[in-house]
Amino acid sequence: MTTNRIALITGATSGIGEATARLLATNNFNLILCGRRKDRLQKLATELKTHTEVTTLSFEVRNQKEVASSIESLATEWKDIDVLINNAGNAHGLDPIQTGSVEDWDSMMDINVKGLLYVTKAVLPVMTKRNNGHIINIGSIAGKEVYANGNVYCASKFAVDAVTKGMRIDLNAHGIKVTAIHPGLVETEFSLVRFKGDEERSKNVYKGFDPLVGNDIADLILFTLTRPQHVVIADLVVLPTAQASATVVKKT
Repeated sequence: MTTNRIALITGATSGIGEATARLLATNNFNLILCGRRKDRLQKLATELKTHTEVTTLSFEVRNQKEVASSIESLATEWKDIDVLINNAGNAHGLDPIQTGSVEDWDSMMDINVKGLLYVTKAVLPVMTKRNNGHIINIGSIAGKEVYANGNVYCASKFAVDAVTKGMRIDLNAHGIKVTAIHPGLVETEFSLVRFKGDEERSKNVYKGFDPLVGNDIADLILFTLTRPQHVVIADLVVLPTAQASATVVKKT
């Protein structure tokens, strides 16, 4: 196995995760690609193996036992993970609190918060033993500003922000870098999931302006990972030029 750094990416089968995997594959990283959709995982892995060494894990981040057993199942040469990119996340619904779905609430808290914690807990022992590593948590502008009908999704991303800050403090003694990247409007499958497959409603979110795309965030992740050892990008908010806040967007 090459001496490239090993990066584990959750939610690697689409959007920011997929774009990041593609970019890191050509920049001296070996990849552990994680996701629920095995067919997409295998297709992406096959493609990226022309550039670097790749292995895959398929699990639900919300299932702690599945997370732990999957990461434990890694072959010995893959266990020494240098970089964890907690990218898996979701939004379900855009309803006021009084009519929100409990099922949607559970899904967002389980995946966005507990899933991030479960994966981090499974990866941290090797980092703390080695006193080195880098964790990047993908948050959201929704973790900085609450907006109408965002309630529980915003709460989950505020939690990601808080967990990241606490993580940075707790892991400081181990020399582990901790970064949060909080994007604004990124055109991925995000809105399609939020609107439960309604393609027209999803497309309207990104009409009339140039949103961010997965590659924009992947570029920032690579930049963050390639800073000198004494430098950490701790907290980064990135918006498309047309966006001034969570709710202010200039559209034509």
